[in-house]
Amino acid sequence: MKDLKFDTKAIREGYRTTQEQEHSEAIFLTSSFVFDSAEQAANRFSKEEPGNIYARFTNPTVDAFEKKLAALEGADACVATSSGMAAIFASIMALCESGDHIVASRNMFGTSIVLLNTIVSKFNVGISYVDLGDLSQWQDAVQDNTKLFLLETPSNPLGEVVDITALSKISQANNILLAVDNAILSPALQNPIKLGADVVIHSATKYIDGQGRCLAGAVLANEAIIEQVSAFTRATGPSLSAFNAWIVLKGLDTLSLRMKAHSYNALKLATWLQTQDQVEKVHYLGLESHPNHTLASTQQSDFGGIVSFEVKGGREAAFKVINATEILSITANLGDTKTTITHPASTTHGRLTDNEKQQANINEGLIRISVGLEDVGDVINDISKGL
Repeated sequence: MKDLKFDTKAIREGYRTTQEQEHSEAIFLTSSFVFDSAEQAANRFSKEEPGNIYARFTNPTVDAFEKKLAALEGADACVATSSGMAAIFASIMALCESGDHIVASRNMFGTSIVLLNTIVSKFNVGISYVDLGDLSQWQDAVQDNTKLFLLETPSNPLGEVVDITALSKISQANNILLAVDNAILSPALQNPIKLGADVVIHSATKYIDGQGRCLAGAVLANEAIIEQVSAFTRATGPSLSAFNAWIVLKGLDTLSLRMKAHSYNALKLATWLQTQDQVEKVHYLGLESHPNHTLASTQQSDFGGIVSFEVKGGREAAFKVINATEILSITANLGDTKTTITHPASTTHGRLTDNEKQQANINEGLIRISVGLEDVGDVINDISKGL
């Protein structure tokens, strides 16, 4: 189906109807699969014969999700995981070994940084942090043992970006794998592999599901890389359940439509926030005033649904805005049809040190909105109560 457009692939790619001829994808809720003979079992375990074995690493529903997402990302292969953090950890553990070095963006989701600092570092893997958009810092941080560049672009919650193509030239010149977390935009708005990335990571919990129903993650790359990641997930077990795979598989059907609507509403909100006296700064790539607007326009088809803004008065003022809302959901999740609001310094990035927050530009007056699919006028009115 290579010649089909994105929206058609999102609906038609990946699934093969069973003998029951069901129209909607089936859910295979089973822990294991039965073999016709001992010989067939032996052949499947040795990979001489394709087929299902055990749901920790083979399941038709999960396979359908993996194939569809790979088609949308332009990747050769995909392995699904139980969550986005499982996808990040599996990528690191499969592709790095003791004595290796990782260069990571300091402008990442707080838990990603905590993972690197408290768990990955235990395995004698060195970590260096750089400013996401500064290519010279990435170049200067390269060591002889650097194995992986790890980042998210746009970043959560400030929407910083890096030129993926330019960064890939640095990684390729130094034989380093470039891994990009694409959860904030999804493949509907950005395809890092086509821009030069080696690995794409997703928290499918976010926009791919799009309705806050379940946890899921995915890693996408070429066959050789995915074979390594799959070997890790098979042995350690952070697998995606068939039921959750079915949910995110169906989420892909409407992904493009939802991302367009999220982006439209987010721009409306960001434009309004710029006019408010109590707002010191608005962070949204869709605004021409954003310093990365032009770069983002070259590698994204739209700007997504995350809007962050800084209010005067620090934490006290930020909490006032959040607590005054009546429609918005106060939760740290994002990518939902429901608009969510949170205070990053005390939630998503709350485990970072004060110095790490300062370096990542996470201040006490910062509020993050994941703009949903409600009438944006109602969202604006709700936020205005606290302002």
